[in-house]
Amino acid sequence: MILNILITTLLVLLIIGAAGVIIFDDGDSGRKLSWLLIIAIFPVVGILLYLMFGINYRHHWFFNRRHLKYLETFRTEADERLRKLLKGDAYLEQVRPDWRPLVKLLSTDNSNMVTGGNSVEIITNGKRKFDLLEADLLSAKDYIHVEYFLFGDDTGSRRIKEILMLKAREGVKVRFIQENIANLTIRDSYYNEMRKAGVEVVKFTNPRKHLLNFVTVLNYRDHRKIVVIDGRIGFTGGMNIKDRYFLEWRDTHMRITGNAVASLQNSFLNSWLTAGGSLDHPYMYYFPPASPAPSPLPEPEPDSAPLLDLSAPLPVLQNVLVQVVPDEPDSRWPLTQMGYMWTAANAKRYLYLQTPYFVPPEPVLDALKAAALSGVDVRLMLPKKADSPYMDPANKSFFSECLSAGIRIYERGDNFMHSKTFVCDDYLSQIGTSNIDYRSFSINYEVNTFLFDEATARMNKAIFLKDLEYSTEISRPEWNHRPWYKKLVERIVRLFAPLL
Repeated sequence: MILNILITTLLVLLIIGAAGVIIFDDGDSGRKLSWLLIIAIFPVVGILLYLMFGINYRHHWFFNRRHLKYLETFRTEADERLRKLLKGDAYLEQVRPDWRPLVKLLSTDNSNMVTGGNSVEIITNGKRKFDLLEADLLSAKDYIHVEYFLFGDDTGSRRIKEILMLKAREGVKVRFIQENIANLTIRDSYYNEMRKAGVEVVKFTNPRKHLLNFVTVLNYRDHRKIVVIDGRIGFTGGMNIKDRYFLEWRDTHMRITGNAVASLQNSFLNSWLTAGGSLDHPYMYYFPPASPAPSPLPEPEPDSAPLLDLSAPLPVLQNVLVQVVPDEPDSRWPLTQMGYMWTAANAKRYLYLQTPYFVPPEPVLDALKAAALSGVDVRLMLPKKADSPYMDPANKSFFSECLSAGIRIYERGDNFMHSKTFVCDDYLSQIGTSNIDYRSFSINYEVNTFLFDEATARMNKAIFLKDLEYSTEISRPEWNHRPWYKKLVERIVRLFAPLL
């Protein structure tokens, strides 16, 4: 009897304590309400889940205590080096005046400066990406830095792995960040083979060490996709290293040369040091002055390029203003989320967005609805069916209110749509790793590029319109008459959407 009373009292105190922590947290209110609901329905399980997934341990001293001082020194010196290399705000004056506030917003972190002198190739099919990446890796002379959310054990992945090992044997310094949780099915022997060849491999998250480590890192993912070669060539975007990106999925990636590569380098090195990696040269060694790095494969001429053939190479864009924006869970501000909100609030004519997962925080959803209600042509493209059973109803749970506000929604049905892009008013484009969801905006390590350029925007708009040919628009009357059981599932999943 007394034991039951003690257990009940302890449980009540735990619930009250957890509720207090959640309520006084500065996070998103929708996310907090979802956690309170889970704890109310499943007290014990809910509290355990909150300890693992609800608390941002990145703000706590014990997470990076071993490398914190090293990391802080790097960030200070790298910011100074980048500011000198990229000439501070020199390129800000080249941005249209009405878009400069966005640049300043995204520059809240001093290292996120807008850069000029960039050549950009937008890549819309996996074969082109793999061919370019393979050729550039083989050309490396000094170092190769690789950071991917998913790096598989299939035909295409093994080919890239073999090249990395080959270059390491040749004396090129190869650094590889292993996103451990997302790749738990890959055997340790796969990475040990790389280490034996001379590749430096660090695990970004390692939940296997001990219980405290398991609890504090399980919720975090390094969702970035970055390759930097000799400080001159950079790749980033939505494509991971797996055969499905090469063969099946529709995604968007970029090859960049020019000053923006230094910003990608900064993002990679920050992840490398966070994961416990070390460097064998002074920081400035990794930020050389930008130099030309022509495409290793034939490029189409701008006048003759089949712009709307997404299976063919697209013209390389010159002198593009690029702003690289890394996001981390311990960042003071969710800059990519704010970038979406600012763009929606300031769009004048159109805003076209692509994302595989659409579980927007309320401020982003409200900004998109407000844009559509004010007369902006807002269009959203998603895959016809998500690649997980719970994300499909989660995506669709937001359709009704979007359609009611005038947002046009399209589902691409031929290939899984994995692009994370938007284009606005023939000037601003965004290509990156972030989905439009809570996890990308608040929890994951992400990197996104904002491109301020008319030609780039026109190309991204043309790509979006080409994708419409393979998509079906959702009509509001048809959507309202879908089966009741689908509506019920969507409503239930919506309650937990902030936690997905």
